[in-house]
Amino acid sequence: MPETLAASPRVDSPGGQPGRRRRAPDVLSTGFVHAILVFFCLLSTVPILVVVMNSFKTTQGIFDDPFGLPNGDTFNLDGYRNVLSRGNFLVNYQNSATVTVSTIVLTVVLGTLAAWALVEYRVRIGPALAGFFIIGIMLPIRLGTVPLLETMISWGLVDTLLALILVYTAMQLPLAISLMMTYFRSVPSELKEAARIDGAGEFRTLGIALPVVRTGIAAVASITMLPVWNDLWFPLILAPNKRNQTVTLGVQQFVGQFQSDYPALLAALTLGAVPLVILFTVFSRQYVAGLTSGYGK
Repeated sequence: MPETLAASPRVDSPGGQPGRRRRAPDVLSTGFVHAILVFFCLLSTVPILVVVMNSFKTTQGIFDDPFGLPNGDTFNLDGYRNVLSRGNFLVNYQNSATVTVSTIVLTVVLGTLAAWALVEYRVRIGPALAGFFIIGIMLPIRLGTVPLLETMISWGLVDTLLALILVYTAMQLPLAISLMMTYFRSVPSELKEAARIDGAGEFRTLGIALPVVRTGIAAVASITMLPVWNDLWFPLILAPNKRNQTVTLGVQQFVGQFQSDYPALLAALTLGAVPLVILFTVFSRQYVAGLTSGYGK
């Protein structure tokens, strides 16, 4: 019987190359996955490229050939000139940056402290609080626009940037806490116990654990930045005054009821997207790693 097995021909490789038949399905499936990814990549980037190209054209050039590159007849920088001269765009940029950075800092700090407490302290209401934050992820905060507006009126915060910061922080905290909890659960208990045995307090122990969860902190900062910078709903309701307008709200001044300045509108959209593109280009690896690691734990 052993001799029969030893003499049997190898059937896993035509032409003396073992494993080729086993690898063929893998190659096909990998190629299919890459094709799907390329398709969705083009689906995401082509509209952005169209906006950027048309921002360098005249209005006539935009309508005549929206998918064509700017040429000698259609190339025009009047859209950018109008944005920087007519529009209050530098102030809008400053307002958006102030709101976004403040929201990121508050969300990271409060989300980290809350997640640490929910993971480390075993209290009866701990699971209920964690479930409460999960519900906060599923329910859109815009459903509470009227109560939020009434609250801001009673606090005297209407038409201030502070109102936007508070609302955005509350909007982003449930996801930040849930994500950070998954990271804190992965911190070795030996590391925390060793710190406490050495006499470290809770804040010191938290500081020792933070380097382990820095990928999660980067992910929280990334997912907080995008919806805050791009939001139009709450700036329109809570801070409509010209001195407090954000970038997304400032873009609306180029849209008229009967006539719109399309080159300026597209130029404003392009300039408004530049910070997000730069930041996601720089921190894309941390963003993807943070989300995949966090949700996979």
